[in-house]
This record gives sequence, structure tokens and C-alpha cells, in this order.
Amino acid sequence: MMQGVQDSTVRKPGWGMIQQVPLLDLGRQYAPLKTELDAAVLAVLAHGHFINGPEVGQFEKAAAAYVGAKHAIGVASGTDALLVALRALGVGPGDEVVIPTFTFFATAGVVTNLGARPVFVDVEEDTYNLDVRGLEKAITKKTKAIMPVHLFGQCADLDAIFKIAAKHNIPVVEDAAQALSSRFGDKHAGTLGALGCYSFFPSKNLGCLGDGGLIVCNDDKLAALVRKLKNHGAEPKYYHELVGYNSRLDTIHAAALLVKLPHLDEWSKKRRENAARYDKLLAGAKVQLPVDRGQGYHIYNQYTIALDRRDDLRAHLKSRKIGHEVYYPVPLHMQKCFAGLAYKQGDFPASERAAARACSLPIFPEMTVEEQEYVAKAVKDFAGQA
Repeated sequence: MMQGVQDSTVRKPGWGMIQQVPLLDLGRQYAPLKTELDAAVLAVLAHGHFINGPEVGQFEKAAAAYVGAKHAIGVASGTDALLVALRALGVGPGDEVVIPTFTFFATAGVVTNLGARPVFVDVEEDTYNLDVRGLEKAITKKTKAIMPVHLFGQCADLDAIFKIAAKHNIPVVEDAAQALSSRFGDKHAGTLGALGCYSFFPSKNLGCLGDGGLIVCNDDKLAALVRKLKNHGAEPKYYHELVGYNSRLDTIHAAALLVKLPHLDEWSKKRRENAARYDKLLAGAKVQLPVDRGQGYHIYNQYTIALDRRDDLRAHLKSRKIGHEVYYPVPLHMQKCFAGLAYKQGDFPASERAAARACSLPIFPEMTVEEQEYVAKAVKDFAGQA
């Protein structure tokens, strides 16, 4: 069973009769698409082109058209998307990449795996995205890239970030792993920087059948380099100008994504509807609710509340059989593997508070109103009213 995903067998109406609510139920997404998905997978099994099969190119073309990018290149995971994107910009030993400290580990892990140094910045208290007030002072002569994260499905403040990046002539890579279909203004997340990176991990708004990722850009030379890097640095086959990676989007994943992509807008719309319903149901509760800055289109890949006694709330939710998750319990600057970077507790207070107080509730598109009411009541029963 995937971490953070619980089975749900109860479909009875009325929150009073509900016995459990999963954090995510992929079975509900699969059921209406079963005929198409099964046929797509079987077609790959039949033609046997499991690596770089025709569905990969078809999906890349469809994804590029969807987000409005000139190029879309499939890779093996969202982590690899970040790794290859930074490598394409020349990030390597001795360089620095500025990132938020409150995010998934891969954002910093790929920087380190390239031999570079992650330079952390605090996040905003309400959106959990990179706080631009700390960005400029994190930039040095060694800074090779800035990589904001569009956490929980809402774009970071790209206007402010690009202004600072342009001042210092530093490229921006968008970590849009949780933000496919979200937008900043009228532009899709991932399409405004030099490169944009997405994840198709099954829990994402658009998930494949395992690990998968995508890199988008509008620069022909960068796109060609990305394609070369993700395929062992070979161009043509067996001729290697550089050492790359084995990072290809599997054909079977591309086939599934081709079936799912036309439904993405509807799924994002339902997530937003669920978020709005939570906002009403939890109004007045003694919890910090998510904030939509209104700078674009927030898709709520997670609906994250925050409160003191977070771990007690988790025990309460567990007793009610309500799926939930903490994204993320330890900010990156406090991870043991980064101890050598000489950060200390207290360096990034907003991120440390978020790590101690944040808790994400179920918000998947197929959730019922009754399930949301059940979750909200459980939260209010614990937190009380303001």
C-alpha cells in the first residue's frame, strides 16, 4: 500500500454513518476509467515497445500543448526531472542553488547529488511557499540557479522571484511537482522559468502507475540537451558526448497518462470545490486554514491546516479512521544528512513552525460531501471554535 493512502470500503450516505475516510482512494479514480486504462495498458503489452514506445511521444506532445510549452520531455520521476533540469543548466560541484527549506526532500537531494550546495530560504507563514524577503540575501557569486517550489498546488510569488533573478542574471527552475494544472496569472506552473519540472507520482493530481516525471521548456537548445542527458548522454545512439542518466518515462506510464490527461482540468476543479467546502465547514475553528493568494489558480494538491498540538490532532483523526499526512515533519535544514551545511534550529522559524503544526486532510476529487463533513466535524471536535 502506498504511504499515506488508506483503503476505503464505506460508501454509505451521511457522515454519521461513515466509518473511515482515506487520504486518497485511487480506486475511485480508476473505476470510471477502467475500460480505457485497461485497453491502453494492454495495447502496450501487445506491441511490446516498453521503452520509448509511441505513447511516450504522443504524451509529450499532448502535455506540451496542455501547459503551453514548446517542449515536454518525459523522464523516470519527478526527482529526475529536477536533477536533469539543473544539470542542463550546468549546475555542478562548487555551485549553489537557492531553494526553500520546507519542501519534499528531492528539491535539496538533487542539488547535493550534482555536487552543488543547497542554500535554504524560509517560507511564508500562510502559503508555505518561498518567502522572497529572504531570497536576495541568499544569493552569492556561486549561485547557479533559483528553484522555487509551488507547494501544495499554489504557485510561489513568481513576479517577485523573477525580478530578483533577472537582477542577478540567474535562471529559475520551477519545481512544479505538486502543481500541474495550476497557474500563475494566465500561465501554467512550470512554463515561466527556464525549465519546469513535474511529478507523476500516483498521489499527484495527474498520477501514473508508478514513478514518472516531465520537464518542459521553450528553448530548443536546452530541450535537446535535456533529451540527451536523460538518455545516457547519447546522440545518436551509442555515441556519448557526455555522461548522462538512464531516466526515461516508461511507455506503459505514458499510455496511462494519455488516458488521464483529458480529465485533469475536471479533477483540479473538484479539488478547488472541495477546498472551498472545507473553508466553509471549518470557518471559526481554531486552526489555520490554507490561503489562496489569488495570483493564479490553486489546485490544492494538498489541503493543509495548521495548529498547535498537531500530533494530538493526528491521534484524534486516527481514532476516527480519517486519513491524513504531515508534509513535512522536518525542514530540510534540520535533516541529519545536511548537518555539514552548518544550519541550526531557529535559522528559518516559519518553516520550523510549519513542520511542527501542519497537517494535510483528504481532498481527492472523488471525495463525497458527507466524507468532508465527517472530517471537518472531527477537526472541530478537537480544535474547538474561536
